[in-house]
Amino acid sequence: MFFVYILKCADGSYYTGQTDNLERRVNEHRHGTYCAYTSQRRPIELVFSEAFESRHAALSAEQQIKGWSRAKKEALIEGDFDRISKLASRKKA
Repeated sequence: MFFVYILKCADGSYYTGQTDNLERRVNEHRHGTYCAYTSQRRPIELVFSEAFESRHAALSAEQQIKGWSRAKKEALIEGDFDRISKLASRKKA
């Protein structure tokens, strides 16, 4: 299994990543040993994760989410798929 995840940082920003070991990766972020961005914004909180069958699918989801607005990421975190859809159609209009 592979995972895409979103962390909420102490400064309120979001970090999106992917991994094949979610527990290990979150601990690396928490201890400041994985990523310069999150190590400067600790503590972090895991606010979203989704499992995928392949690394390719997780990477694709990560790239898609990284391109989203803050509002759309927050809708995903809240599981508000109607709002995600509305935000997506608003951008196209």
